[in-house]
Amino acid sequence: MHWTAIYPCAFRRCQDRYLPVRSLLKPPHLQSFSSLYAGASSIDPSTYSGGIDAEPLHRYRVSGYHPIALGDSFKDGRYKVLHKLGWGGYSTVWAAKDLSNQAYVALKFSVAKPQKENRELEVLRALARLDSGESGSRHVMQLLDHFHVEGPNGKHGCSVLEFLGPSVTDVLEMRFADERLPARLAKSSAQQALAGLAYLHKHKIGHGDLHTRNLAFLRQPEIGAVTRKDGKPLEPGLPAYLVRPTSYPADVSLSQQQIKIIDFGESFLDDDVPTTLHTPLLDYRVDLWSAGCLIFELIVGQPPLDSIMATPVTVVQQMLETASDKLPERWQQKWQAIDGARTENETENNLQEWLEETYFDGVRRQDMTREEIVKLGALLRKLLRFEPSARASVHEILQDPWLKNE
Repeated sequence: MHWTAIYPCAFRRCQDRYLPVRSLLKPPHLQSFSSLYAGASSIDPSTYSGGIDAEPLHRYRVSGYHPIALGDSFKDGRYKVLHKLGWGGYSTVWAAKDLSNQAYVALKFSVAKPQKENRELEVLRALARLDSGESGSRHVMQLLDHFHVEGPNGKHGCSVLEFLGPSVTDVLEMRFADERLPARLAKSSAQQALAGLAYLHKHKIGHGDLHTRNLAFLRQPEIGAVTRKDGKPLEPGLPAYLVRPTSYPADVSLSQQQIKIIDFGESFLDDDVPTTLHTPLLDYRVDLWSAGCLIFELIVGQPPLDSIMATPVTVVQQMLETASDKLPERWQQKWQAIDGARTENETENNLQEWLEETYFDGVRRQDMTREEIVKLGALLRKLLRFEPSARASVHEILQDPWLKNE
């Protein structure tokens, strides 16, 4: 059994990033960065220094990153690079301006990966072909364009994406000292994430990596109309409206901000789902467990599992304590072989107890009543189930009284 089939997005903190537990287990459909670069020419890391905390220089190599400088233009001068937004193991992301319409966009340059299919691009193109009028589509990142760049390290794909704001995790770190969102903002974020997920699942698309770093705020200007108190017309020297400087203040006005699901690097279509070691094909229901963990984290301010120094055995043991159903019979023998010191029958579910203990910890803000937290626990138990077929659908969760009652 490969435990990521039932719990694909348990998280552990590593340098302020959340990493899937599956990275510990290395399923065969995921290549490590080192294996991707096996045999490629490399630079000596001790020879060069960048002077700042950024992407590793040794990844600028054949089949690796494409070197980019501020002010560079791409696609016949259409896109001009303005700033760096971030980087990951397989891409760098840049803020740019689309000079054809003066719009700001994000350029995601992938590493050169010869003969490796880009599943993310396939999914984004599938989403682009769907009806954008569906309500859930407004909560999913959109692909605007795509092109290729030839460089010294190979041929790189570049996806042109919506220019979005900070992730939920970024807002937490920047604005909330106790790392817990206000209740209204947390619930609004959960509702919007679920609406986006329902849209994906309706079209048989699995996200595969749902967590707070993959929820981003849309940069929507806050505008205030300028009027005279006596109702007379404005003088010529006054603007029609004022625009608040771009920032994310720590107040409940954030609950009106739009959330979008981003980063489709682990996503898949229903007819092209990834396989994992010892398991049959996955489907989009892997997102349902992740959704339960996401909601827990949005409300409490931490993931449901204690992932410090996590190992596959300790993660699964905590899963047994968290899941609302028993470990399926077909998996029990494999679990006992992994951890013969314990048996599944010795483990009791303590999700509600842990939820209340972590929320009412006496340290962080407590905007919800105990009754609301009890209702939240009932919702989470519908999602945190080992059997994928037993998990509630996203549509069912959106109808839950906890989400319906503001």
